[in-house]
Amino acid sequence: MQTARRRLLRALLFPRPPPSSSSPITTLARGASKPFNRALDGSLPRATLGAPWAAIQTRGAKVLGSDVRLGNVIQRKGRIYQVLKAQHTQHGRGGATIQVELRDVDNGNKVTERFRTDEAIERVFVEEKSFTYLYQEGDSIALMEPSTFEQLEVPKELFGKAAGYLKDLTVTLQYYDGKPMSASVPQRVTCTVVEAQPYTKGLTAAPQYKRVVLDNGLTVHVPPFVEAGDKIVINTTDDSYMTRA
Repeated sequence: MQTARRRLLRALLFPRPPPSSSSPITTLARGASKPFNRALDGSLPRATLGAPWAAIQTRGAKVLGSDVRLGNVIQRKGRIYQVLKAQHTQHGRGGATIQVELRDVDNGNKVTERFRTDEAIERVFVEEKSFTYLYQEGDSIALMEPSTFEQLEVPKELFGKAAGYLKDLTVTLQYYDGKPMSASVPQRVTCTVVEAQPYTKGLTAAPQYKRVVLDNGLTVHVPPFVEAGDKIVINTTDDSYMTRA
């Protein structure tokens, strides 16, 4: 009886300290009672999963060979290339292909490749900036940044065949690694017909297209009712007639 009383008195006068917060038992208990904090998309934190693929960054997006266009920047065999030319071809019973001329971004070397239209190509993302076209001087194009009015000159070759559409409009420069790699004009551009054969009704029942000359010197096919002086909308991607302006 006295022994029990002494133990009770010792417990009241000298209480034991609580278990250490760093003890294994406390850590396990705390971990078991505390739920994992999930990200907004419901996934577990990277530190919790320790997934090695989390460090992999995608530098571009996969596109089909048929979607490769002039001015695109692609990754091919570990190199970065800019597409200078792209031509679709059909080989009889075989599948369609696209033949492209590429320029190595690092050393400037040009190579020719042939892609299947269903082949997966890695396109590299580029930064796009809009500029106002000012004028052309020799092989240089003068542009202006509309918000800062800062002017710059770029080589005419950046526009490729689209340089023929340059006039008072907004163009786009594609930058890669801080350098302008290519330039493009809007897909729809209004042009004036300067030369066209007169329209004669009743010659044929089937719709016929004729060639006309535009104010930029380009020749396109248009419906027979289009006459000199008309303003028409041209698809600059393939130089095709779209509609009257």
